Amino acid sequence: MTKFLKLLRVEQWVKNLFVFVPLFFSGNITNLDLLLKSIFAFVVFSMIASSVYILNDYTDIESDRRHPEKKNRPLASGAISKSTAILVFILLMLFSVALVFFGHDYFARDLSRFAAVIYFYFAMNLTYTFKLKHVAIIDVCIISIGFVLRVLAGGYATGIYISQWAILLTFVLALVLALGKRRGELINAQISGKTRRALDGYNVQFADIALSISCTLAIICYLMFTLSAEVQQKFHSRVFYTVIFVVFAFLRYLQQTLVYNKTESPTKIIYKDRYIQITLVLWLAAFLLQIYFKK
Repeated sequence: MTKFLKLLRVEQWVKNLFVFVPLFFSGNITNLDLLLKSIFAFVVFSMIASSVYILNDYTDIESDRRHPEKKNRPLASGAISKSTAILVFILLMLFSVALVFFGHDYFARDLSRFAAVIYFYFAMNLTYTFKLKHVAIIDVCIISIGFVLRVLAGGYATGIYISQWAILLTFVLALVLALGKRRGELINAQISGKTRRALDGYNVQFADIALSISCTLAIICYLMFTLSAEVQQKFHSRVFYTVIFVVFAFLRYLQQTLVYNKTESPTKIIYKDRYIQITLVLWLAAFLLQIYFKK
């Protein structure tokens, strides 16, 4: 069972929690009907994402076998056969398509747009798997668009409006994560002397500059999000002060990356760094108080 969970990369499903963003920030997390619709969106997105992971692992078997960490993946290690992986891939596709195709208002408020987002996500990742993951800049942009699609899926499933600043913020935040991962891969490649096609078109200096620009853009987008008319009307001016937590979190991340030269992916740094964790908890608590306990 464990090998199948690894094949599906269940630990990566945490990314699909972005579908709950519209529900959370609208103050409707306690609305059972909308919560069920968000859960539906999460399940469908998780199945589609897992099918993409299987396809990616299938096409990268040989290169993964030469990688110090990826060689332990179920397909690369031989724990799961190619035919079994293909069968799981087909089952995931059929089940997710069936859920969307036979869905109705109970599953999503705007089912047609929700379905369009799901299908576009899969088609985009097909091009990423077979070609675009080897094209510098475009590769990280596709990863970032994937996060935007998660938020849009959550919005269409629940019928909740998503502001333009929230969409831009999601994109640049995901860009920070993607560029941070690329930088870590570049540092590890310098240490081991082994590189791969996905790193062509990148170097550490470029990654540092791009990462700094992306962090700056993320802070600006968050600032504009807090100052937007709909947010000010809903949460009043107090929400503006949560920018302090956001600025500190990004500065701490840049310190860990550029000063201490951490080579882990951004998500691993977040899992390990107590300062960032405390800041995220304080930010979340501040928003919870303003959204659900403002009275």
